[in-house]
Amino acid sequence: MNAIRLLTVPLWIALLHSAALAGEPASDPSAAPAASPAAGSPATAAAPAGPLEIGQPAPLRDLPMKSVDGSEVSIASAAGKRGTLVIFMCNHCPWVQAWQGRIAAIGSRALELGVGVIAVNPNDPEALPTDDYASMVAQAGKLSLKFPYVVDSTSDLARAFGATRTPEAFLFDAKGKLVYHGTVDDNARNEDAVKQPWLKDAVEAVAAGRKVAAAETKALGCSMKLRPAKS
Repeated sequence: MNAIRLLTVPLWIALLHSAALAGEPASDPSAAPAASPAAGSPATAAAPAGPLEIGQPAPLRDLPMKSVDGSEVSIASAAGKRGTLVIFMCNHCPWVQAWQGRIAAIGSRALELGVGVIAVNPNDPEALPTDDYASMVAQAGKLSLKFPYVVDSTSDLARAFGATRTPEAFLFDAKGKLVYHGTVDDNARNEDAVKQPWLKDAVEAVAAGRKVAAAETKALGCSMKLRPAKS
């Protein structure tokens, strides 16, 4: 029995490693390897419309979405003079929970630098009850978010972006062109062990008018549970 157990453990680890490299989420960020650059390929499996490509503008910029403070916010209204960060996230996902403190900090720093920020929850609360609006309000308060956290009530924004994971970041420059797409950094498990703070570096570059060094990285996270598309 012990011999069988010793043989199955490496196989289990290998399967998790293969899933992460393919862009499939592990059940918990502590079980998966660190994120890695996608070498110019899309960060995740494409949605039907295809993932937004580097150099493209944000779709549905004027779509009004309900924020946790009760106001209506769009990407256009949240935009900053030096750029705009759109990050898809939610409440239930362990990957979001692992990165949420860093997301809040990066968002706050982005605002200080003149980069607008909007966090978007595209998930269907009927499929994931803890992704409902009340839970969003509680999460935003817990994290002391300084930027709007909004509901993509039809999941149409996520579809238009081609986003498939939470968390998944899209950063646009001052001209409204996508310059970074992917994950937060290279270690969801341990903030102290991060060697590649991709999103933070991208925000700093955009604010300074510099080219983003790594334009795309693999977005590791939970698969989105979108609302049914209207025919």
